[in-house]
Amino acid sequence: MTGTIPLILDVDTGIDDSLALLYAAASPEAEIVAVTCVGGNVDAHQVERNTRSVLELAGRTDIEVALGRDRPIVRPIETTPETHGPQGLGHAELPPPSRPLSDRNGVDVIIDAARRRPGEITLVTCGPLTNLAIALLREPELPHLLKGWVLMGGAYRHPGNTAPTTEWNIHCDPEAAKIAFAAWGESATANGHPRAVALGLDVTEQAKIVPDDVVALARAAGSTPDDSLALARGEDPMQATRSVASNPIVRYIADALRFYMEFHARYDGFYGAFIHDPLAVAAALDPSLIRTRTIAVDIELGGTLTTGETVADWRGVWGQPPNVDVAVEADAPEFMRRFVERVGRLAAARST
Repeated sequence: MTGTIPLILDVDTGIDDSLALLYAAASPEAEIVAVTCVGGNVDAHQVERNTRSVLELAGRTDIEVALGRDRPIVRPIETTPETHGPQGLGHAELPPPSRPLSDRNGVDVIIDAARRRPGEITLVTCGPLTNLAIALLREPELPHLLKGWVLMGGAYRHPGNTAPTTEWNIHCDPEAAKIAFAAWGESATANGHPRAVALGLDVTEQAKIVPDDVVALARAAGSTPDDSLALARGEDPMQATRSVASNPIVRYIADALRFYMEFHARYDGFYGAFIHDPLAVAAALDPSLIRTRTIAVDIELGGTLTTGETVADWRGVWGQPPNVDVAVEADAPEFMRRFVERVGRLAAARST
């Protein structure tokens, strides 16, 4: 597949993970090698069901979906139904998936693909780092075998979204994050391999979708009605009980995002949603969407108020080699333009 970018997506599907899957499926340059599942937004078994249903909605039943570890390395399982809904997809309802779950473990899928295609595959992690940490413990050469690792995780010069200084994906399994950050840093320092590329809340909260964007996506898909008249009257069409869009992907997105937007209206003071994970996938496909700074980052494990914090040494006071390329700026308008265009095009192709 000349000209494509091979990806493995490790997800905890979740609303924004589902949009990341749709973005990847809609991107012609993306070769989705596999999708592996981990608990986070919802429990891991619900994650794999959501993932298979979303990929089926996108027409991608060809992609292997594998369940990895169903609990953090050390800590109890935490999920966030108040953010993503009881099933993880907001107000949306999708049919049960028809294609079976892979009989392989997600950790095996990551290791086997990296060994089979050394230096080719980029891993994009959109949830807690449990699967990656276990893969690293079993195959320490993984940073050398993969082309790169892009993660949505952390808060570097930005408030947290779980505790004052911590971000959800790192919070759920900080021990796994510490293993992964350390392993990648050691490999980059010793062998010159690429560092991890981290998109934290610093940039992902710039990726903000609002009802106007959903209307634009509906129009790009040729879906009717597009609710533009309601918007022109100052009404919010996404307050409806269920989307009435004719296109199934547009209906799904509107119903899923309405829950997410209601959450952000309660806690963040705006009616819209941060779509963290699609930005990470977009940056893995096109690094020009972000600007990074290389720094040393470690994970706090023992703080009474700060466990799970991504501690970033911006001034270099540790004297340690930098181990992470942290995104400090993102071209959010261009990303949103691509999201609407690409997912709208996918939706149009799946209209029947």
